[in-house]
Amino acid sequence: MTATDEAPDGRDAAHQIPDEVSQQTVEALGRLSEALETVERARGHLYTFHQLTGTADIQLQGAVEALREAGHADTADRLDAELVGRNVLSGRWTFQVVEDYDDSYWSLFRDLERQAREQHAGGRRHLYEAQMKERERSAGRPGHEGTPDET
Repeated sequence: MTATDEAPDGRDAAHQIPDEVSQQTVEALGRLSEALETVERARGHLYTFHQLTGTADIQLQGAVEALREAGHADTADRLDAELVGRNVLSGRWTFQVVEDYDDSYWSLFRDLERQAREQHAGGRRHLYEAQMKERERSAGRPGHEGTPDET
């Protein structure tokens, strides 16, 4: 049986809990997975911060030009010199913040979560959620299939 096959009871084989894996381990790995999902969300917000800050800088440049055209060169010059292209953190633009987060935290978190799954659950993902799905779904009812291939 491959990871994409259904188990004899109709459940997704890729999400079957191996016999040697305890319920305590399933729950602990579920908590680790949930923490990783939160880190993924934080990373998404960091990319939003990156893109919004870049957009604001482009908008600022338009405002500087408009102020110059309106005869307010002193204000435009000050904004241009002090704010356009300014670092958002000491020595860093937002792309550098994103890269630092990715390289020093996010990638390590992903690697360690994957290693924990490989070591304790044969690499299987979302065992806790799969167990919850089996407990909560109404088997045999439309919209409650165990896998996309279940008929």
